[in-house]
Amino acid sequence: MKKLLPILILSFLFQSCFSYKSVNFNDIKNEKKQKFEVSKLDKTIIKGRLISIDENTMILENKGQKQTILKDEIYDLKVRKFSALKTMSTVGVIYYIFPAVGLSILLLTS
Repeated sequence: MKKLLPILILSFLFQSCFSYKSVNFNDIKNEKKQKFEVSKLDKTIIKGRLISIDENTMILENKGQKQTILKDEIYDLKVRKFSALKTMSTVGVIYYIFPAVGLSILLLTS
């Protein structure tokens, strides 16, 4: 139990630091290795890091495997962005609420 709580807190913290923002296929630039979430017309969702993009296709890499996605197959395209507001709110929750909960548990058990 002592090891489980810090792992859960850290996973919550790192999960909350990012959000996905919808983008247009034609506005994507290949200058950064950005992470994308692609919803295809057949309802499958592919997440991965952008390897290359041209007018009709994009290539994403996920866990060492490259996947080619045609522009015509894409239903929705989202890019992962760092969210400073979410990060600050999560840090605030951890900084203020968890010590209060821990203190109340200590007071109740003693």
